[in-house]
Amino acid sequence: MNDELNNENIDAPIEVTAEELNELRKVRREKLSRLREAGRDPFVRESWDVTDTSAGVIARFETDEEAELHVSVAGRIRAFRHMGKASFIDLYDAAGKIQVYVRKDALGDEEYEWFLTYDIGDIVGVTGTVFRTRHGEVSIKAEQVALLSKSLQILPNKWQGLKDNDLRYRQRYVDLIVNDGVRETFVKRAKIIREIRRYLEDDEGFLDVDTPILTVIAGGANARPFETHHNTLDLDMKLRISNELYLKRLIVGGFERVYELGKMFRNEGMDKNHNPEYTGMELYQAYGQMEDVMRLTEQVVYRAALAANGTAQITYQGKTFDLTPPWPRASMTELIRQYAGVDFDALETDEEAREAAKPFHIEDAAKLSRGKLLAEIFEAVCEDHLDGPIFVTGHPVEISPLSKRDPKDPRVTRRFEAYVNTWEIANGFSELNDPIDQYERFRAQQAQLSAGDDEAHPMDEDFVNALEVGMPPTGGLGIGVDRVIMLLTDAPSIRDVILFPTMKPQE
Repeated sequence: MNDELNNENIDAPIEVTAEELNELRKVRREKLSRLREAGRDPFVRESWDVTDTSAGVIARFETDEEAELHVSVAGRIRAFRHMGKASFIDLYDAAGKIQVYVRKDALGDEEYEWFLTYDIGDIVGVTGTVFRTRHGEVSIKAEQVALLSKSLQILPNKWQGLKDNDLRYRQRYVDLIVNDGVRETFVKRAKIIREIRRYLEDDEGFLDVDTPILTVIAGGANARPFETHHNTLDLDMKLRISNELYLKRLIVGGFERVYELGKMFRNEGMDKNHNPEYTGMELYQAYGQMEDVMRLTEQVVYRAALAANGTAQITYQGKTFDLTPPWPRASMTELIRQYAGVDFDALETDEEAREAAKPFHIEDAAKLSRGKLLAEIFEAVCEDHLDGPIFVTGHPVEISPLSKRDPKDPRVTRRFEAYVNTWEIANGFSELNDPIDQYERFRAQQAQLSAGDDEAHPMDEDFVNALEVGMPPTGGLGIGVDRVIMLLTDAPSIRDVILFPTMKPQE
């Protein structure tokens, strides 16, 4: 059985053509047929008694090298080195890698011949004793090697990895196997989300709740929703773009601190910072205000950084940031005055704002209000300067339909956005709880929606009714969890922190 079918079991870089790759796949299927003909079908076995992980074996042995450790592990073969009557394999499991030393006289002639037909990518179970090689590597001297699953595909070799990003995202299962560091990114993601939940629930007393993903009105943000249809009710429905309005209904109902961390859906463009399906976290605190949720924002990001990396000083794509609270604050008008040279505080009318906006070539500027122009110039000129972390405040009413007005200047709201690396990572405000003002803002947004603005906020009369029942003063916060994870894992694209990002199907 030790014949030409073994020619890919090598521990070295290899370049193959598409034709050769197909031939290698054919060889693997031939091996599977021979295994089945011999009554050794690798897909029949249901389990393996795993007593240790690779990392656990190494740690136990290094604690007491005199102890005779008999272990049972399982994992995937990533490297295979033949040396006549003995071989070495590198076995990878969820905890890491361990070397396995396999001798012909330990397995027996027939079993060793079958072992030599195994391939890189195969999943095996190993029992044996632990020792240290002459080169100092903790290894397992195999007494049994069982084939638990046959890999019929050819994995990229461990030197070159899987470099094609499109293929990495489509075949994340291969990416996790062959690219060191990818698994660690998602381990960090889990730690970050776990710490966010722990902090909010244990330290701040928030209640974790679930709100609808399917809804008739996709409200709580200005974004284009995905649409679907419920056959039984014969009802057009939408996937949520935000969970804000449902969470605030719970505040009306008497819960005083609620949060939800889950999936949101926006039918919009895709780039390195945007995926149509993403993870967001929103929270609402009764009797709180904008400053309260700014403190929560700082703490959530700061504690997530500690959980992921053990430090609040992070490096993202060569740039360094210190996430230690407190973060600086600046208003939109202050930043526009600094970076665009325009004093919006001195502009009283729409016409004055339109005149001041001419040098910035804002699309349809002649139709926009003072507040809309302020927001457009801020986005066009200021955002690229906001390395942060920094809180930006003073958002116009026109772009903040759910925020309380600032009593000092009713043209703007008690709202903030948090920026790091020029990205908006969080949005929060003192929530509007005046049902009459809310209804009028919804009417203005509905007019924009009817005029063709697909991202304008629709009318939600039930939410207005909830406000008429009475909502206490409330502070609210939304955080883009994926963007925070990108920053804390130095991931260049949002697709690097989503296990299965949205992809256009291949032909």
